[in-house]
Amino acid sequence: MAGALLRALLVMMLVVTPSVILPGIGADTKQMVALVALFGGALTFAEYNATYPSLVEFRDAPPFNRIRFLMLFLIVFALSAIVAAKDDPTPMNRLFEAVGMLLGEAMDFPYSPVRLAELMMADGASAAQMLAVRTAAGTAYILSLFTLAIFVLVLKLKGWPARHHAFNVWVNLPTFEPTGGGDVIDRLERDARANLSLGFLLPFLIPAVVSLASVGFEPLTLTSPQTLIWTMAAWAFLPASLLMRGVAMGRIAAMIRSKRAAKAAPASRLATA
Repeated sequence: MAGALLRALLVMMLVVTPSVILPGIGADTKQMVALVALFGGALTFAEYNATYPSLVEFRDAPPFNRIRFLMLFLIVFALSAIVAAKDDPTPMNRLFEAVGMLLGEAMDFPYSPVRLAELMMADGASAAQMLAVRTAAGTAYILSLFTLAIFVLVLKLKGWPARHHAFNVWVNLPTFEPTGGGDVIDRLERDARANLSLGFLLPFLIPAVVSLASVGFEPLTLTSPQTLIWTMAAWAFLPASLLMRGVAMGRIAAMIRSKRAAKAAPASRLATA
């Protein structure tokens, strides 16, 4: 229960981070954010305090969810500081803004995810709005790639998923049906490839889908600070999360294959004897 309560508090802190950092947030917005934070905290507490899993994957396989939460928190915190620098130019906010502008400019080349993210802006967007989107997109994308690299490194160093303890596939993959048909290793590897492919393509597909969906409608302006922060955070977090899931599914398939081989080796020796 203590672990579930701590996770719920961390989720609530993540949701309210932009409202705490950004100046001039209205009372109605704060009430709405508080309601969303309570809902997210209650959902997290119920999931981690329950005996049986329901939706959250890798609940008992750290550090998967910990790194994923850290990635989202870093992105939201950095973007909040960058957006807040306009009206609250503290030294920390100005530092985040300067670094974010450098990252956005470095990532703004033809056919890059940052260049394509600017397609979600309205045609009449000002230069300042385009700069804000480019800075936020570059910062979020670099942070997601950096966290993804840390995730892969930690998995290799820790021997995840099953060097130190048993890995329960049912608890950690509650939405995966092992008896759904076909060999479980083939299905895990197929899901891993699908997640890796989708995670790689999603930063390029999201702006294209938004542009196609906005035909006849006003495209996203991203003028609201909260909208900019959460849109860019989702744009960078979702692909990286899919990539992490693909890597994890591939390692689980490799673990099952190695355990099968270890169990089959004594039986083959007995058969030959």
